[in-house]
Amino acid sequence: MDTKVQTVTREKLVADMRTVVADTEQLLKAVIGQSGEKLAALQPRIEENLRNAKAKLAEFEQVATEKARVAVDVTDNYAHEHPWRIASVSALVGVAVGLLIGRR
Repeated sequence: MDTKVQTVTREKLVADMRTVVADTEQLLKAVIGQSGEKLAALQPRIEENLRNAKAKLAEFEQVATEKARVAVDVTDNYAHEHPWRIASVSALVGVAVGLLIGRR
């Protein structure tokens, strides 16, 4: 469950970062087209920072994807090696939830 939450959070972070980068690129194009020399001088620095952010985002996405795949493989292997443990824990959780629901 914790891994699933982390995966969803990472996916949301990656999506949010892509949105921020895209919005920043659009803002940069709009501002450079309408402004003076100071902003034109900042353009190369801003573009370099955007390239760096994109590269780091791609690296983060790759690492997160690899970690998620490893977690899935480990979980799958464990479930195949210990099916009775999984069934027992699932049954215990079901009984506990049933007891909690029955008390209300």
